Order: sequence, then C-alpha cells, then structure tokens
Amino acid sequence: MRKEKVLQKKYKKAYLELSNGITLEGSAIGANVSVSGEMVFNTGMLGYSEAMTDPSYLGQILVFSFCLIGNYGIPAPKGGDFFMSKGHESDSIKTQAIIVSDIYDGCYHHDGGISLEEWMIANNVPGIAGIDTRYLVQMIREAGNLFGRIVPEGAKKEKIDRFEFLKNFNNDEYVDPSKYNLMPSVSTKEIKRFGNGSKKVALIDCGAKFNIARMLVERNCEVMLLPWDTDFSALDVDGWLISNGPGDPQNTGDLVERVRKDVLGSGKPVLGICLGHQILSLASGAKTRRLPHGHRSHNQPVFSLPDKHAYMSSQNHRYAVEKKTIQEGWELWFVNANDDSVEGLRHKTKPYMSVQFHPEASSGPNDTSWIMDKFVSIL
Repeated sequence: MRKEKVLQKKYKKAYLELSNGITLEGSAIGANVSVSGEMVFNTGMLGYSEAMTDPSYLGQILVFSFCLIGNYGIPAPKGGDFFMSKGHESDSIKTQAIIVSDIYDGCYHHDGGISLEEWMIANNVPGIAGIDTRYLVQMIREAGNLFGRIVPEGAKKEKIDRFEFLKNFNNDEYVDPSKYNLMPSVSTKEIKRFGNGSKKVALIDCGAKFNIARMLVERNCEVMLLPWDTDFSALDVDGWLISNGPGDPQNTGDLVERVRKDVLGSGKPVLGICLGHQILSLASGAKTRRLPHGHRSHNQPVFSLPDKHAYMSSQNHRYAVEKKTIQEGWELWFVNANDDSVEGLRHKTKPYMSVQFHPEASSGPNDTSWIMDKFVSIL
C-alpha cells in the first residue's frame, strides 16, 4: 500500500495579497518567486495540466476549486512537435500562478511524467496550497474584478517576464491582462502546417489550444497555423477557424478589421471559438461587453436555438457579445442557460458561425464536439 503524499513535506508560508485589501495565508508551492495577476477559477476535478497550459489563462492566477489537485501528475510530452501529449494545450504553463486546497506530491500517470510541483518549478511558476479555495471562488464571484499577488516567504523580488506583455510591467502594480494586446505573447511567430488532409483550414492563432488542430487533422484536414498578424488576403484556403485566446477582444490591434476584410470577405466557411467568436462578432458589427463575473468552469449549460437542446460546456471568458447589437443577417445560435448571455452566432445565409464555449474541450465535457464535424462538413 503506497503512502499518500498530500502536503507531506514541510512547506514554507506564502501570502495571497488581494486587491480588495484581504490577505490569505497558505503554504508555498512551485517556484520561489512573487507574481501578480487577475484572479480566476476553474471547477474541474481533472484537466489541471490542460488548464494551466491553456493560453486563454495568460496573465491570470488560477484557483482550482476542487479539493485535491495533482493526483495523477503531469503527463510526459511525447516528442517536440505541435501535438505533444494530450495533457498539454500549449508548449508551457501560461498561468501566472495557481492556488489549490491540497496538492499531491507524486506522479502516477500512464504516460510517465513528473509531479505537478516539479513541473511548476521547471516553468518558474509559483503557487499556494492550504487555502479554502471555495471561499476564494465565492470572493472572486462577488468582487467581479479581483486581482492578486502571491508572495512566498523569503521569495526573490525579481522581475518575472515569461511573456512579452510583461517586459515593461511595474512589479508594484497588479497585472491586469485586459489592458494589453496579448496576441504577440501567445501567437505563433511563423506559419506551421499539420496533417495532409483533403481540406485546408487556416487556423488563426490568437492563443490556440493544441486540441483544435488535433480535431481538424483527425477530420481529414490540413491545418495552417497562422500568426495573428498574418496577411490573410494572400492565402487560398477552404475555410477559416479563429481560435480561443486571452484578453479583451477589442484590444487585439487591427485583427478585427483584417477578419472583416479578408476572412469574411473571402466568403469561405468560418468558425470562431471563444475569443475567436468575439472577434468574428466584432467584425460583423456587433459589440462586446465585460461581464460582471465571467464564465469559468467545466459545467456551463447552454441551449441551442431554435430547438433549445441543452449541452454542458467548458468555458473561460470575461467578455461576451451584446445581444442587442447583433447585426442584420446574423442570428443567435446558443445562449447561456444561467444568464441568457450570447453563447454562439451564425449567419442566416453564409457559412459563418461562432461559439463562446469550447467544442474542442480537452478533459471535457465533449457534448459539443459535433460543432467541429459541422464546420468540416461545409468546407
């Protein structure tokens, strides 16, 4: 019978300093550095490595509400290509830090790998364990906009600029990722190609998760992963997919205008996912707003329209499309079952569609993966 390794070793103290004036004490885990970021949460029991490598969490301190995180370690990457292991959605941790109730200090994964804390140290990412995460989630929900700073006892006060947008950041402030154009920090620097299928899809990388490309390749597509600032007008493809990503959709440089002119102007099928949905909506003439709480969990219910079928979805976003600004020719496709906010749009006559949630959700739920089938079928 193996010994449990939940917080068995002695941890030093760490403090979570919140922008509302509250400070919480816990045990330092991961790297011995101090960082700040926007406070967000995730309700999943599994999929912590997928969440931490999701570029949509860039600049954020991620709180896991489930009671134990790390119990199966981190799967070992398989090779160095784009796809890697299915436990990874990008090539590195994208969260500023994590907060957990308890952390498991071992690794029992069928793909081998290392423990969660070893992985955090290797990526220079700190965290705190031993905090009442469900209380913290309630605080985040009630505060609306809440920022935090993790300060391990005796940590170095060095400048942590793992990402481009942090290079000129003042460490005395709280990191608010919505103030920055985050595209240069998450998008590929060069065009990459995957698969050799019969249909060619241009995947605009706004912080794309690996699983989007995986699912397209599995559906007999050749994928061109494009930098966010690519000249779209020069490309000949069968369809476009605008990916998920972090930040404010209105703070993405000239991307919205280029999508309006070259992507929608091409007349080819288009699918937008999460941030891609918001960018496509802005390009169509709609407007976006900052939600008071945001949607972040693995269990967000959505209704499709007009049939009103119910699906469970994975979500992580602060912004939403304003329903009253939907333009002529477009219609609601999905709405949130909790607050009736816009969860998807489609054009009435052209092959354009978008969803706020994640049909490619790796670690689930997979209720809406059929949307990828629908998109590929109209290429």
